[in-house]
Amino acid sequence: MSSSRAAHTMTTLEDGSALIVGGFIADEKQIAGVEMFDAKRRLFRTVRNAITPRHSHTATLLPNGRVLIAGGYDAQARRLDAAEIFDPATSQFVPAGRMTVPRADHTAVPLRDGRVAIIGGSSTGWTILDSIELYDPSTGEFTDLGRMNVPRMSNTSVLLRDGRIFIAAGRRGRGATLEIYRTTEIFDPATGRSTRAADMHIARHKHDAVVLADGRVLITGGSDENDSHGRYDSAEIFDPVRNIFVPAARMRMARYKHRGSSKLLPNGKALIAGGAAQAELYDPATDTFDLVASASQLHGHFSAVGLLPDHRVLITGGYARPDSPSSGAWIYDEL
Repeated sequence: MSSSRAAHTMTTLEDGSALIVGGFIADEKQIAGVEMFDAKRRLFRTVRNAITPRHSHTATLLPNGRVLIAGGYDAQARRLDAAEIFDPATSQFVPAGRMTVPRADHTAVPLRDGRVAIIGGSSTGWTILDSIELYDPSTGEFTDLGRMNVPRMSNTSVLLRDGRIFIAAGRRGRGATLEIYRTTEIFDPATGRSTRAADMHIARHKHDAVVLADGRVLITGGSDENDSHGRYDSAEIFDPVRNIFVPAARMRMARYKHRGSSKLLPNGKALIAGGAAQAELYDPATDTFDLVASASQLHGHFSAVGLLPDHRVLITGGYARPDSPSSGAWIYDEL
């Protein structure tokens, strides 16, 4: 890439290119710009910068091919309520209004009707949010949608087959008040209500989740209260039909800070690409993890990962040490 970055986003566009937005360069006071990856030519090029430089935000592909960029931190570590839209037709960003509350380290889930649920995160003064709001691309407005059972950040949120949202673990507080959750819940956008689901086997935050081909949810890694000294190699699987967690095989490497880096491949396996120096593949048929060979080490913390139209996976940026994000990019090809 043209710039080193971590805590950025990558979104695969309808034409097969990948939009890479923001992220911090070194000390979280320098914010990276915007670039595009041309999958056919395997080249990066810079494009016009976003209206508001940011990191730890979300980027969501909308049904009209545009991308919603929401929240995050600015260069002064202030949480943002500002949102903007990237239009691939013009390669420009336009304002998209303001969320109902500033938030960063949140999650965003595209719903089946084209709207986007924006969930939790932290707000001004380190307030951890339980609120869920809705962005409607037909009106361009953000509105309150409902609340979780508890405030959460560093959690995961994925869309289940039935259109509900499965929200897992995470944390609230920090320092002496830090609490890491085992709890999970299922939020129904149709009713605005959240129902407690089964507890995980261990409390974890800074983990990842990916929906498998059979509708179950694979949870990987994360950490306990000791952060980098408490990272996990464990994994578990949530079955939404039976509302239970079952242990999965252990990963080959402990990993954390890899939310959004797990991608379901066409062959039914899941690539876990972030949070450690090597990626690995999970095979649900055999309940096994296998390391993926790589010519160089990944810089896995807060990297961004995207599935390209030809089923290759692009892995960008991240860091091994917080003061040295990478400008590197890697492509995984299952062939």
